[in-house]
Amino acid sequence: MADALAPFSFRRHTGPPGLMGIHNVTPDSFHRASRQTNHSDAMSTSLRMMKEGASIIDIGGESTRPGSEKISIEQEHKRVIPVISGLRFNSPDVPISIDTRNHEVARQALDAGANIINDVSGLRSQEMVDLVLDRKVPVCIMHMLGAPKTMQHNPSYGNALLEVSHQLLTTAEYLVDAGLEPNKICLDPGIGFGKTLEHNIDLLNGWETFRGEHDFSVLWGVSRKSMIGQLTGHSSTDDRLYGTLGVAARAQQVGIDWLRVHDVQAHADLLGVMQRLS
Repeated sequence: MADALAPFSFRRHTGPPGLMGIHNVTPDSFHRASRQTNHSDAMSTSLRMMKEGASIIDIGGESTRPGSEKISIEQEHKRVIPVISGLRFNSPDVPISIDTRNHEVARQALDAGANIINDVSGLRSQEMVDLVLDRKVPVCIMHMLGAPKTMQHNPSYGNALLEVSHQLLTTAEYLVDAGLEPNKICLDPGIGFGKTLEHNIDLLNGWETFRGEHDFSVLWGVSRKSMIGQLTGHSSTDDRLYGTLGVAARAQQVGIDWLRVHDVQAHADLLGVMQRLS
């Protein structure tokens, strides 16, 4: 089904960052307001995000918040596939990404209508790499230190920016050498996934390093994360929207390609006004 869609490119030469709407079909994602388990409600949420300005709907069925446990393939499949199938039926042209680190779930999602893979584990699985290359599917590669359950247990690097960018660029360049077009690759430094506040700030400030020689697209996923709480003093994710919008404004200023966000309307309004006034 996904092969019938128009080709997708992560490249954005003009305009503000594109918005990837976060859609958690889970009972335990870190931002309580984003959790959904009812497929009918989930469908309504996806359609609303599209109307508000999301260019990609990112559907995930496994929480990867710090300390979370891995779930079974069957559980993940049951959560995401009906939502992807329904959204594809109702919205034939919308880009849908499957947020998963499991190649079997990714394959099923592509067959159900997804046309982008968003792998928070950074394509560690050779089977996931093979799937990406076999389907020639656009892929977002995110850096994560270790596994969600333990990633925030004293994360350390010699040089976070150099180590994270090297790992992501090595994987991306491997895909290009194997035949995947560079415009189908997006790199995400993985803010909060095995990083301290200082690591996160270094990765955001050093964003140009992730372009590499192929000028890869760059995505920031900072929405309501603990980094925002540390900078603002807000412990509840419910109070972190304004700080999140500050990061979005910075992304607009420096030329980041994509933002993965919970609050599509707020980001669309902010970026639209900034674009109009520039």
